[in-house]
Amino acid sequence: MDFNQLFKKISAENMNDNIFTLVGNDFFAATAGKKDHYNSMVASGGGFGVLFKKPVSWCVFRSDRYTLEMIQKEQTYTLSYFPDDYREQMMFLGSKSGRDSDKMKETELASIETPSQNMSFEKARLIFECKLMQITTPDPDDFYSQEARDYINEAYKKSSDHRKFVIGEITDIWIKK
Repeated sequence: MDFNQLFKKISAENMNDNIFTLVGNDFFAATAGKKDHYNSMVASGGGFGVLFKKPVSWCVFRSDRYTLEMIQKEQTYTLSYFPDDYREQMMFLGSKSGRDSDKMKETELASIETPSQNMSFEKARLIFECKLMQITTPDPDDFYSQEARDYINEAYKKSSDHRKFVIGEITDIWIKK
């Protein structure tokens, strides 16, 4: 089916989803690349808000993720949320690296191209299209709560585990019709 037959565009102000549920409980697929070559990973956590008068999302990625490389290259990406029925298929996206295999051809989730030529999935119930604004590496000394410092210090034991904060302007929001 055509993208516009499956999804309709909404504004950030018209979202019905609880933001805290989206970022605290729900897993999502972060996807970057174009139809001929793209990669997805399963993710959780992050946030939504307003920065520089723009609606934004922010996510935390391990610095060695192939999807992060693709986001840096393309400077656009999608965040796709699925009904709970697809949790097992989503977890497949986190089971292996797209750098080492063609996992996007192995997934049971059918991909779909947005009108902006970003990649997502037919079975997604909610899609955020984002334009990269910033990638930053948090410094443990910038955190003041002990819990946050402990988390960052634990995450930084190996350089490949360093975390990157990815901030993107939300350019479009799509919900399943």
